[in-house]
Amino acid sequence: MSELDISKNITEYRKSKELTIKELANLAGVTPSLLSQIEKGSANPSINTLKQISKALDIPVFNFFINDAGTEDLVVRKDSRKKIMFAEDDSFAYELLTPNTKGSIEFLLMKIPPKKSSSKELFSHKGEEVAYVIKGSVSLYLMNDIVELNCGDSVKIPPHSNHKWENISDIDCEIIFAVTPPSF
Repeated sequence: MSELDISKNITEYRKSKELTIKELANLAGVTPSLLSQIEKGSANPSINTLKQISKALDIPVFNFFINDAGTEDLVVRKDSRKKIMFAEDDSFAYELLTPNTKGSIEFLLMKIPPKKSSSKELFSHKGEEVAYVIKGSVSLYLMNDIVELNCGDSVKIPPHSNHKWENISDIDCEIIFAVTPPSF
């Protein structure tokens, strides 16, 4: 596996959007000097800075962490999925089931331990989401309602709808979902 080069990925996305360093810096709310240092690899961006840059480029943050080595492998093996873990609770994880998020759809597996939730607060994203519960039971807080979903149930979540997932069972809950456009 080759070494991850976030700076190269940021530069490539900036150039693909035909933006100068100064233009992207202004859109992202960072200084051109900082962005230049990040792109040269002489400064490491914080997660918040990466979020600002990804929002300005209108791409998921996850794209900065993907290496392309020539011809892209279209198969994602079970033991080599890219995982997104959260510092506040490393038992909760998303696994990317698509090779990357460069296409128009993103396919993920969300694993929620017993009595845990996907976030503290309801959140929304611009993508339309369809989810299918493959293990356990979950409460979906969707806008002003709570929807109980069991293994085999599915749900469509409209774009920009506030929501969060909560595992109400005593076993791990697993949910497969697709989001378009990608939002991670």
